[in-house]
Amino acid sequence: MNRYLFLLFVLFSSSVFAQHVPTFEEVISLRSIGSVTLSADGKHVMYTVQTTDWNENRFDTEIWLSKNGGPPFQLTNTSKGSSSGAEFSPDGKWIAFLADRGRKTQIQVINIEGGEARTVTNEEESISSFEWHPSGQSFIFLKPEKEDKIKMEQEKRYGGFEADDKEFTLSHLWQIDFNPDQRDPSELPCYEKTDSLKVKAGCIELPKAKRLTNGNFTVTSFRVSPDGKAVAFGHQPDPLINSFLKSDISLVSLLDNKIISLVKNPSTDGLEGWSPDSKEILFTSNLSDSTSNFYMNSKLFAIQIETRVTRQLAKTLDENLGGFEWEQTGIYASIWNKTKKLLYRIDPATGTHSIFKNSPNQILSFSFSKDGQTLAYTARADDQLTEVFISKRNEEGQQLTDMTSQIKNWKVAQSEVISWKSKDGATIEGVLHKPKDYDPKKKYPLLVMIHGGPTGIDTPTPVPGYVYPVLQWLDKGCLVLRPNYRGSAGYGEAFRSLNVKNLGVGDMWDVMSGIDYLDKKGIIDKTKMGSMGWSQGGYISAFLTTNTDVFKAISVGAGISNWMTYYVGTDIHPFTRQYLKATPWSDEMIYKKTSPITNINKAKTPTLIQHGEFDKRVPIANAYELLQGLRDKNVPAELIVYKGFGHGITKPKEKLAATWHNWQWFNKYIWGENVEFPVGDK
Repeated sequence: MNRYLFLLFVLFSSSVFAQHVPTFEEVISLRSIGSVTLSADGKHVMYTVQTTDWNENRFDTEIWLSKNGGPPFQLTNTSKGSSSGAEFSPDGKWIAFLADRGRKTQIQVINIEGGEARTVTNEEESISSFEWHPSGQSFIFLKPEKEDKIKMEQEKRYGGFEADDKEFTLSHLWQIDFNPDQRDPSELPCYEKTDSLKVKAGCIELPKAKRLTNGNFTVTSFRVSPDGKAVAFGHQPDPLINSFLKSDISLVSLLDNKIISLVKNPSTDGLEGWSPDSKEILFTSNLSDSTSNFYMNSKLFAIQIETRVTRQLAKTLDENLGGFEWEQTGIYASIWNKTKKLLYRIDPATGTHSIFKNSPNQILSFSFSKDGQTLAYTARADDQLTEVFISKRNEEGQQLTDMTSQIKNWKVAQSEVISWKSKDGATIEGVLHKPKDYDPKKKYPLLVMIHGGPTGIDTPTPVPGYVYPVLQWLDKGCLVLRPNYRGSAGYGEAFRSLNVKNLGVGDMWDVMSGIDYLDKKGIIDKTKMGSMGWSQGGYISAFLTTNTDVFKAISVGAGISNWMTYYVGTDIHPFTRQYLKATPWSDEMIYKKTSPITNINKAKTPTLIQHGEFDKRVPIANAYELLQGLRDKNVPAELIVYKGFGHGITKPKEKLAATWHNWQWFNKYIWGENVEFPVGDK
């Protein structure tokens, strides 16, 4: 090769393989995989993919299909909405899914060999979820009741008003036949029947649904028995969020619609599924605990339908339990184990548990074939995006997707799991993100990013973010610490209980001791530090604002500033009562001890506050209270309200705006840069 050609090759190679820092838009536009479903025979895999539609300002979810291990292809395309809940028919010939294609959300079916999807229900209300009957000849589905006519008449006369916690819509179960040869109603005209006009051609009508449940309760979940004779369903008195504490499990017979109560403990009972022989029901329960079940482990049980004999399973599995599937080869669930999420197997006979699959070390969802010998699952390693895998039961998985190729030329986060001792001796883990060209001899600015929950968890990942531009900050030259503070999932019941009556205080111990740990290693510049977080992470950041002065900048996303303000306004009042073990009226001091606003007079740190306009989980009054307190103390503070949003930012354009707001704030106070908010082509 001559010198000229060699130089061209070098230039071409560097342009193709050179890594770059992605834009905020590129990060938000990453395609991501959601749920996965395997056909009964184990030959075909379906999964969902979320994409970003900037023109419509929404995230779209559609269904992809891999047949016989072949290359996946997009199966659905709902133009103005998403497609979800896809299920293979028992014979594997059809795929059913939910989508709104002009008639509210209905069940759609498409032949696995191709063609157009067609609607098989025509309900006045949107269908929430469905299952195929094992015969493949009908669907069981859940939908809300029709709008109350009395309420409509009342509004005509008196206008709009609502009695708190007394107005809601119940949901119930229905069954509808499925005929593969059903013609679409649009294929023939349908005339009005009058005395002067006779119908010349018969109308094509879809089958009518048959009601399965009725009463003063709302159905929250359901599972059809493998033998097709009954439906187990979870229910509670109403759909209000706190009524989950009164949830129970019943059965409805598909032969005579008779309903029998099956599990009725004083606290939460959660339906998990059926045994393969249809003789037992698997469920989780908090039994009689309605005062600490936000942070204590739920328990796993199996109950015999005929005898009502109940036995506990997985007694020594120390984590909050849920998401189980009872297969021919055992009971399985994906459960957190510190910063890993592993697939566990429970032996139905002995109740003992073991790790069934641990690679990749983040197994997020799974689906078995009917015989339990083939497994499809979504998972990722620490340096991957989520991918789809398929494997025989005891073999290594074959990767079907390549979502990670989206970031192959990006400068991504280099992740390391670290641990340290907190003030009270508790061991705390966290994820430390480093820039690509990390130099252990340098001292870096430190940004602390705190997850919500508190029972959330942070894990190694190449692209951390939400509304925080982590990759761009790493490229500027800093470290990012994401602590799994006390209360985080994955570390057992005792660890989740450590911030009871100690919210904020113990969390601050965990953050500050993590900073001290990094400082002793000589790798951070303590004169350039910031903290941020959303929800519970926003609360902890607010607590740091008013109780420390070590940070140059803080961002509070949808955070609590005053537990009393939060308690009277939130939609989950039991959360505060459980963690603080009191109401504001029974123990005012614990509310003051754990509220950021209590020490507002000590605040010095410039604080950005971000909040959704209609947030019910953490009402926006918390944002205004913190803002006014900081302004009264002449602390630089700014509140950004995201219009039309609740507790999270769920649209791409506002997510982009929130990312820019954080970029501006921290760059100003950590790096001394005045960043202009880009408008138009800038």
